[in-house]
Amino acid sequence: MSADRARVEEAAALIRAGRLVAFPTETVYGLGANALDADAVARIFAAKQRPHTSPVIVHVDSVEMARGLAAEWPEGAETLARRYWPGPLTLVLPKRPEIPAIVTAGLPTVGLRMPAHPLALALIRAAGVPIAAPSANRFTELSPTLAEHVAEPLADFVLDGGRAQVGIESTVLSLAGPPTLLRPGVIPLPEIEALIGPVTIGGEAPAGSAHSAPGMHARHYRPVTPLFLLKAGQPPPAGRGAWLRIGREMPAEPRAYAAVLYERLHHLDGRALDWIAVEPPPDTPEWAGVLDRLRRAAV
Repeated sequence: MSADRARVEEAAALIRAGRLVAFPTETVYGLGANALDADAVARIFAAKQRPHTSPVIVHVDSVEMARGLAAEWPEGAETLARRYWPGPLTLVLPKRPEIPAIVTAGLPTVGLRMPAHPLALALIRAAGVPIAAPSANRFTELSPTLAEHVAEPLADFVLDGGRAQVGIESTVLSLAGPPTLLRPGVIPLPEIEALIGPVTIGGEAPAGSAHSAPGMHARHYRPVTPLFLLKAGQPPPAGRGAWLRIGREMPAEPRAYAAVLYERLHHLDGRALDWIAVEPPPDTPEWAGVLDRLRRAAV
């Protein structure tokens, strides 16, 4: 048995036993549990100190598994899954009753995604169950894109799959009613609209109420070091810090920027700085996912 297969089998056995496994996807590392086991999913919330108003995305290994978890599978879901799965798109759809309420923050909908990382797909297949998995970090903190970023107490096992290639969390699109973008990612909205027609932009969830998707808190994705969005010419705060500017410290292309953003922030967090200054990217559809993460991470 190859080393990868042996590690996947070990991780799958833990998932079946109700334990928590940190595993790689192409977006970020997830903290996974059996999505059909409410007690196991509750361990995710406890480990992350995550409020129960924030739902968890369910990861599947095929369109067929997704259809089995959704009470409805509209034509738009088929179109988008055929185009983007496996990949960084989460579809929010009416759920079947076998999905525990804790997974969905008590809402009648569930976010479904088929990840593109081969180890993630192998883990779901070996476990034989869908895997509920938010990012493998403490709630509102910086997401991990390398196994070494996963805080040691969070998971019973860390499945190391190298660097996450996309680097920020998935685009989340609700099809439970008129198509609505709940969280931007690396897929530009006009590209989605070219496939399924007009898409509404979702708003912030009211305080204390269940959120339609993860990542909708006003403050999220935050490094330990205070992060400031500063335009060219704006002075940084006092003390010792570092700049991240487009075309200098950071790539000038949006997908390349997203791929390294969290890794750079993790690195800077290790330097005991007083501040991190980030030049805001353009407010365009291609940059929407990056800009969303930076705005929520900024002080």
